[in-house]
Amino acid sequence: MRAIWFHESGDADKVMQLGEKTPPAPGPGEVLVRLHASGVNPSDVKKRAGAQPAGFVDGFVIPHSDGAGIVSEVGMGVSGLKVGDRVWVYQAQYQRHWGTAAELVVLPEARVIPLPEQASYAIGACAGIPMMTAHRCVFADGDVAGKTVLVTGASGRVGYYAAQWAKQAGANVIATAGSESRCDQATQTGADHVLNYRETDLVSAIKDITNGIGVDRIVDVEFGRNIETSSQILKTSGVIASYSSSKEMQPTIPFYPLMFNNITMQLVLVYNMPEAAKQAAAEGITQALATDALKHRIAESYALEETARAHQAIETGGLDGCVVVEF
Repeated sequence: MRAIWFHESGDADKVMQLGEKTPPAPGPGEVLVRLHASGVNPSDVKKRAGAQPAGFVDGFVIPHSDGAGIVSEVGMGVSGLKVGDRVWVYQAQYQRHWGTAAELVVLPEARVIPLPEQASYAIGACAGIPMMTAHRCVFADGDVAGKTVLVTGASGRVGYYAAQWAKQAGANVIATAGSESRCDQATQTGADHVLNYRETDLVSAIKDITNGIGVDRIVDVEFGRNIETSSQILKTSGVIASYSSSKEMQPTIPFYPLMFNNITMQLVLVYNMPEAAKQAAAEGITQALATDALKHRIAESYALEETARAHQAIETGGLDGCVVVEF
């Protein structure tokens, strides 16, 4: 099979190579998937660059966690899937050598989810990290119906889905973005209010919107950069669900204002979040894909031999939507 791999961290165009690998075979409880698309996420890029650990010391890494394709073979004991099923997969390259930047991948049955006919393989390749993270951030602390939810960076990969889910679940959604064009994209989510955080006093604006009460939950893309504002706009017993703090990687928090308001901080990483949360997210995603309930954006698509360029596109930044490699 054709695959992309690297043996050491470094620049994408220097360490990534295209070649042939012996196809993996499914063992008991495992599924072999012939991939049509591979999702490229910031965490995949950071692993290749050496900014995050790959999860083991020696050997090659076929990158990428997310993908979509067709079941090619099933191992003994697999009962929920059959050859020919359309599927999306997640958590492929987590503490494993084998990711989805290849024509074939083997995964445990639990990580292989039926892909509704309405969804393309490219959209299926976005279901893992972006959609699962969004689902967990919105619903980790229960129902949001009737609550006010702030989604920061609502034009981003995760925020775009989080704002849609929160609105569809009955929340009053306040979304932020950093430019006029990105505010336009955030508006597409159905958010009730969209604020340009570069031009708006967010504390005053959000207090005006909520009649001084504040928000119940925050889905946050930049925990450290936003924590001072967050501490001023959350209701008592509010929740911050954050999945990134790339601008302030070791943030300082206003401990006592948070403690006096009994604030919960929910830090979300798809790879090792509770299995029940993964199952709930997979079910929610599959239902949303089957009913066309979510809007999607593919920012860039590349061929397998262009995988290094896909990594460089994410490193350069400025993309709104998912990046995929299509076979």
